[in-house]
Amino acid sequence: MAIGVVGLTVGLALGGVVLLGALGFVLQRTVDTEAFRTADAVALLAAEDALPDPLPVAGGQVRVQVVDAQGRIRAASIDADRLVPMVRPERLNRDGRQRLEVPAERVGLNGPVRVVAVPAGTAADPLTVLVARSMADVRHSTHVVRTILLVAFPLLVAVLAGVAWRVVGATLRPVEALRQGAEEITGRAGTDRLPVPASADEIHRLAVTLNGMLGRLESARVRQRAFVSDAAHELRSPLANIRTELEVAQRLADRTDWTAVTANLLADTERLSRLVDDLLLLARLDETPPTRGTGPVELGVLLTEVAARYPSPPVRVTLPAGPLWTTGTVEELRRVLANLVDNAVRHARCDVVLAAEATSTTTGPGVGTYHLVTVTDDGPGVPVADRERVFDRFTRLDDGRARDDGGAGLGLAIVRELVRRAGGSITLTDAPGQQGLRVCLLLPADDGQRSTARDDGQPSIAHQ
Repeated sequence: MAIGVVGLTVGLALGGVVLLGALGFVLQRTVDTEAFRTADAVALLAAEDALPDPLPVAGGQVRVQVVDAQGRIRAASIDADRLVPMVRPERLNRDGRQRLEVPAERVGLNGPVRVVAVPAGTAADPLTVLVARSMADVRHSTHVVRTILLVAFPLLVAVLAGVAWRVVGATLRPVEALRQGAEEITGRAGTDRLPVPASADEIHRLAVTLNGMLGRLESARVRQRAFVSDAAHELRSPLANIRTELEVAQRLADRTDWTAVTANLLADTERLSRLVDDLLLLARLDETPPTRGTGPVELGVLLTEVAARYPSPPVRVTLPAGPLWTTGTVEELRRVLANLVDNAVRHARCDVVLAAEATSTTTGPGVGTYHLVTVTDDGPGVPVADRERVFDRFTRLDDGRARDDGGAGLGLAIVRELVRRAGGSITLTDAPGQQGLRVCLLLPADDGQRSTARDDGQPSIAHQ
């Protein structure tokens, strides 16, 4: 604010100086123009040898003389001196027009005095017309303007500073309210929002944007706390089992069946290892950007490879005649299919079908063509109300919680993140024509690729 007032003061001061200079220059040029006009008229009379005596002039602040080469006065106005010329002869230029300053006492006018000289007469009898005009009016006018500026300048600066103070204060008041609100929120670590001003301006939009950011930060904080809490709970269970097994074995001493204890400990350790691996994978997926299009992957070979890991119950694979190419990372897509088939095998009664087909749909998560991959089982299925919730982290339905091998509820969360990274989408529907669940994957098509042969003669999964 102070810098603005100082800048305004300097600007007005410079403007006042320029105004005074321009006013003085214009008034002086006006005086010279009028004096030259009078001198030209007298010179015309002298050229015609028709000089009246006295010379006619307009106004009482003008003196006119016509002098010859010797400095003698040939004619003069009624108030002009007839003996002493207004300008000494040695100062005159007989061949050009001149502007001169002379003392006021030599002319008999209020100073300062401006004199113009115009050549006149003939070559045989050269003359010079001298017209003197008082600059007192010009000086008085500039003095009045300077006085007005000196009086009005401080008042104008004070008024403008007051207006700027009020305007800037009114403009920054919502910003101060936002600052105080942010300080209160930081101090309380609460979920409050910043005050939104009523005016629909940039500050209003800034407050709305900041509140949206605070809402997203609060949601992320809640999800992080829930994630940490659920992770701690899930990690506590296998650790508690391991500790219990060891304490019991220690108390029983020689009666301990170390073979059974070792088997139980290995099972809990494997469960703990899988849980840690899943948590690390989710953390990595949250921190690293998607890597779409890392390489073409042939879905038929990948589905066949995953299905071969589950001989019982048998996982049937249904594929079209030609290859189906998609873009993505082989390891991530293999993890997606493995998790889905694990869930299907765990809940299926007797049948799991893994299928892929070419589709011309363009209703996927982006613009383009997608391939459809489905995993269908004849198990109890998932209620419609829970089909979105099952993709949340650490979410297990009641049936899954009742099973010892139900997992930590991270499988589908990992699947959704990996599918998003691949540029696809995943949905849950009812199995067609039977009881069960059907998982539908839409993966971006890359039909321009062709399968290549590996060194062992088998079709490769990814084109290197």
